[in-house]
Amino acid sequence: MGLSLPFLTPLGTEDLKKIDQAGRHILKNIGIKVHDADVLDMLKDAGANVDPDKEIVRFNEEWLDEKLGLAPPIFVLYSRDGNNDIHLGEGKVNFANGGRVFQILDLGTGGYRPTMLRDVVHTAKLVDKLEYIQFYIVACQAHDIGPEHYHLNDFYHALNHTSKHVMGGCDNIEGAKQMWELASIIAGGEDNLREKPFVSVITNPISPLTIESKTLNILRFCCEQGIPVTCAPAPIAGATAPATLAGTLSQMHAESLAGVAISQVFSPGAKILYGAVPTVMDLRKVEFTIGSVEMAMMNAAAVQLAKLYKLPIYGSGGVTEAKRPDIQAGTEKTFSSMMVAMAGADLIHLAAGMLDSGNSISYEQYVIDNEIIGMIRRMLAGIKVEDETIGLDVIEKVGPGGNYLLEDHTVDHMMEEFYYPDLSVRSIFDVWEKDGRPSMMSRANSMVKEILEEDKDGLFDIDLISEIKKSFPDIVGI
Repeated sequence: MGLSLPFLTPLGTEDLKKIDQAGRHILKNIGIKVHDADVLDMLKDAGANVDPDKEIVRFNEEWLDEKLGLAPPIFVLYSRDGNNDIHLGEGKVNFANGGRVFQILDLGTGGYRPTMLRDVVHTAKLVDKLEYIQFYIVACQAHDIGPEHYHLNDFYHALNHTSKHVMGGCDNIEGAKQMWELASIIAGGEDNLREKPFVSVITNPISPLTIESKTLNILRFCCEQGIPVTCAPAPIAGATAPATLAGTLSQMHAESLAGVAISQVFSPGAKILYGAVPTVMDLRKVEFTIGSVEMAMMNAAAVQLAKLYKLPIYGSGGVTEAKRPDIQAGTEKTFSSMMVAMAGADLIHLAAGMLDSGNSISYEQYVIDNEIIGMIRRMLAGIKVEDETIGLDVIEKVGPGGNYLLEDHTVDHMMEEFYYPDLSVRSIFDVWEKDGRPSMMSRANSMVKEILEEDKDGLFDIDLISEIKKSFPDIVGI
């Protein structure tokens, strides 16, 4: 399951071409503001059109195409155990949770509380056990850790509680270096990590059309060390981008292509994803609306823009304005995840655990979203049509008025043909009532408790923990 056909192309051929040309026009004639003198010098030496006084870089078309052509169309985000490697650029759709929120819904009190380091541990454990969430993004800010040790502890506890690929953002170059040194120890050396990097880093330009020095330094460090990255703009239609979907996509496309091109100046062949987090503003009340249908539409269109250049894409879906795992959450999350998946995105982040316009998470929402993603992946797998699945032999055997329930053909295909949910209620009313009237929420809560009770000590053996703590005494236990 999980292959995309793709089913959905929101932009027609001519409209896709117009937005691509508009993005290239922006890069050639308006440019990107680059707040770093050293990077400006590097770009100038590499042949870009640099105005150092205004800190503006412009990209002529031949130069841009040359740099974009260096970015690999296919690469792997490795898992540590080799069982959950993510092969980008091969037509598969992969889902992840959302990252770096500041609060969590506590169903025990019914309210929100600040996120702590233990929430990084718990969300990593959930993702490790949930089949359809294929990699882990460091989920939240640990308010009980000082900022100088955020990323060291984030990545340590994430890697200790999931063997899936771990992606996260870094606030500064020191945090990126801590992550690199930690991951190198876990990998058994820097060369091993470069060969099969099981961590990756998110960076973000600032819309409109600006990249800060901290972002550039992190991007450069990761590219030079062989760590996969994305440089993902998050323009807000009506606020930091035009109040039209086409205008926002054109600006975002320019920002995304600029990140890819700059990464190839830092290190030709650097593994980078075309980044896309376009959202909108509800301009009636000036409210951020990440769960809007227009956000889903733009992210689906962004897949087409990335594929013009054969670039894997880090897109966005599965988001909501809802404050609880309720009907609104289910509706908004399903539509956006489905649209972006059906367009064929390589990675869809934010797709699990998120609530409250991307500001909060919920453990139960992780489990519910895993079920939504499972259904979407079944849709993407399509209908297998071959002699065995058409089943003329068994139809002839059963004949008019017969029954297929006990046929070998049914047993042979029952597990691969159907998606079986864990949370959805499928029993008749009387059985449901006898079972205590379970709901998706009650079942999700039970599943969360069951997962979090397992493997409390983590995945690292005692010798590796000792080695890591010798190098990093600032790692905090929970």
